Amino acid sequence: MSENIVKKTCKELGITYKELGEKIGYSEGALKTASSTGNISEPMKKAIELYLEILRLKEVLTDFKTLTSIIKKYT
Repeated sequence: MSENIVKKTCKELGITYKELGEKIGYSEGALKTASSTGNISEPMKKAIELYLEILRLKEVLTDFKTLTSIIKKYT
């Protein structure tokens, strides 16, 4: 059985099921049920994966903006 992506994501991000649900368009109840039964639908899994990718890309963008600012300062 694969790792429970709902539990893992909430734990890693330090957020509740409700907060995750608000970010990906699912209710807290739907996430709780999916997490407790281990029956996580493919669309729910994809939504979580895409949310995590968005967070990663925002971090990269922030780093890029910082680097751009440093380059501008010294050129």
